[in-house]
Amino acid sequence: MRVSRSLTIKQMAMVAAVAVVFIFIFLVIQLFHFVQQSRYNTATQMESIARSVRQPLSTAILKANIPEAEAILNAIQPTGIVARADVVLPNQFQALRVRFLPERPVPVMVARLFELPVQISLPLYSTERPGNPQPLAYLVLQADSWRMYKFILSTLSTLVTTYFLLALILTVAITWCINRLIVHPLRRIARELNHLDAQDAAGHQLALPRLHHDDEIGMLVRSYNRNQQMAMRQYDEMNTRTTRFPVTSLPNKALLMAMLEQSVIGNQTTAVIVVACETLQDAAGALNDEQRELLLRQLAEKMKAQLMPRMMLAQVSHYDFAILAHGVREPWQAMSLSQKLMAALNEPVALENSALRPTASIGIAMYYGDTSAEQLYRRAVSAALSARRAGKNQIQFFDEQQLTEAQQRLTEESDLLNALDNQAFAIWLQPQVALKTGEVVSAEVLLRQRQPDGEWALPDDLIERIESSGLMVHIGNWILEESCRLLAAWQRRGIMMPLSVNISALQLLHDDMVASVMELLHRYHIEPGTLILEVTESRRIDDPDAAVAILRPLRHAGVKVALDDFGMGYASLRQLHRMKSLPLDVIKIDKNFINDLPDDSCMVRAIINLAHSLQLSVIAEGVENAAQRQWLIDEGVEVAQGYLFARALPPAQFEADFLPASHQA
Repeated sequence: MRVSRSLTIKQMAMVAAVAVVFIFIFLVIQLFHFVQQSRYNTATQMESIARSVRQPLSTAILKANIPEAEAILNAIQPTGIVARADVVLPNQFQALRVRFLPERPVPVMVARLFELPVQISLPLYSTERPGNPQPLAYLVLQADSWRMYKFILSTLSTLVTTYFLLALILTVAITWCINRLIVHPLRRIARELNHLDAQDAAGHQLALPRLHHDDEIGMLVRSYNRNQQMAMRQYDEMNTRTTRFPVTSLPNKALLMAMLEQSVIGNQTTAVIVVACETLQDAAGALNDEQRELLLRQLAEKMKAQLMPRMMLAQVSHYDFAILAHGVREPWQAMSLSQKLMAALNEPVALENSALRPTASIGIAMYYGDTSAEQLYRRAVSAALSARRAGKNQIQFFDEQQLTEAQQRLTEESDLLNALDNQAFAIWLQPQVALKTGEVVSAEVLLRQRQPDGEWALPDDLIERIESSGLMVHIGNWILEESCRLLAAWQRRGIMMPLSVNISALQLLHDDMVASVMELLHRYHIEPGTLILEVTESRRIDDPDAAVAILRPLRHAGVKVALDDFGMGYASLRQLHRMKSLPLDVIKIDKNFINDLPDDSCMVRAIINLAHSLQLSVIAEGVENAAQRQWLIDEGVEVAQGYLFARALPPAQFEADFLPASHQA
């Protein structure tokens, strides 16, 4: 199949037409500009010439010496600019005329359009001027119009040549770019479809062109592939009904491989999980078709219930399933999902008057951009076969190192959960002090873990371990609830001291964040203004707008918001344009800036001025000596915390040291 007129020719003609229109506009503008500049230069030169002969010509006219006046005018001729010189009396009578160049005709339209000829008039005065002198006559110089006409033609030809050459270059360049970016991919797709055999048309999938993953051509390819998949799925469903294959309404292997190919082309980190159900194979002779279909459907529903929305479950044979686990980036995540699948599959299944406890073998292959779709799938199948040889209900990775890493990570997760259940975690409080008076006005909640020797401390890698194990939201919510429980206990005793609680980006952007905080405020009857959430800037927030949408209703409910570690994270000074929209009450200056005080104070002073300009309170962290304290007082900072005042303490010790005796329990 051939096209009658190539898209390349059409786009080239369109680009050229648009270029010609704009070039015409530019030509007119620049031509008038150059002509006006030339007129001005010519007039300036003629004025200089006129002034050079003004005094002797005035003397000759005053003496009525016409021959001397003509001689003076004839001296102008060598300049080559002036075509004619006239001496005109005040009554407009022409007293003298000298022509230097023969008059050559200029087109009337050009003369009118560009106001030709160019001429100047200079008054001639007596050398003995009275108090109010009157001109004796006027010297009128007229430029050569033919010379100006040739300049116009030369300028026009130069501009036309230059701009049309530029238009040609731009047309070819733009056409080449569009041709490579749009026409070539479309032509390749059209040729592939045109040369497609009838037997290969069913289930055919187009490869996503390079550099077109996120544009209209990519959308076209994905739409075509999706329609092909839907058609293939309908065909498979019809085929399975006629062959008595158990119907699960799941995608088949062809669709799975097509989607996996899309992920590989897009270089998306993912995992393929193959689930081989031995029970389906072992019970093939013991169950009738209806029972096998019921069992298959129940197993499919159990697995689908464990998957995230972006994941895909497919039936690849009579006994095997495969999962395309989008969003799984680490081996431990794949292992955790596989354990959930295994637990769901092992639950008893009722079949009429009998019950089965299914078993399965699970194989996992991770994709990190080093394999094709077919190789990745085969690796997962190979891992499932290895799991089956190891015994029932086994989970295996294709890569043994990935298995080891996943087991270590899951062990770490279990250890953290056990520590939480065994009360090995606790919240401690560090006082925040009014700098001028030394009074404790609030406190920050800090996490501590009991060590093997019985001491309480914060290990250097604890926060990273919590984040990497996926427990940041779980443990963060526990800290938040413990803080609310302590606040409620204080407020029942009349203590309205605020508490600041750190929340991570994962916790902040969690779907249940607003609802869970609102529920805690209601359950513990927390007074407005006494709970402060510290959003740690050093942890990247990928969607600041979503953070604003979450923080704003909490702030309306009486929760204050502080920006912790200001200046040390992703926002720094690049995101100052967002500051006005953030629902903030407090900015906390990071300890790294405070350490340099008072010797290096420019950054701290800038942060303080910024906060005050936005009408925000300022808290300085990590104050350790009196010189730092005095500098902060002088700069108008009201509250600080650090070892100069106190370290973090257990709640009971904090109450004993810093709460009034009348309020202590």
